[in-house]
Amino acid sequence: MVYAFKKQTMKKSLIIRISGQLGGTLFRQAARQRAEKLGLTGTARNQSNGELRIEVEGEEEALQTFQEWCKTGPEGTQVDHVEVMDGPLQEFDRFMEMR
Repeated sequence: MVYAFKKQTMKKSLIIRISGQLGGTLFRQAARQRAEKLGLTGTARNQSNGELRIEVEGEEEALQTFQEWCKTGPEGTQVDHVEVMDGPLQEFDRFMEMR
């Protein structure tokens, strides 16, 4: 008898805090688009102190790609600092921009 094993992938969650000249909602909107393109779910919310807080979940390789993108962001923004922490899995069903 032959058994076929499907490779199990582990879902991971990150909290990413970004500061700099983020262009109001520009970075948040671009983050949603990039996350969706990578198959990630989560939220992006501008904070009262000007930071952008992103909670993002998905496969580790996609998260790594997203994390690297966050260091430069979209054209028209300037990233000064990115802080990345592991976060709890929340099982988001899509990526949402929060106000």
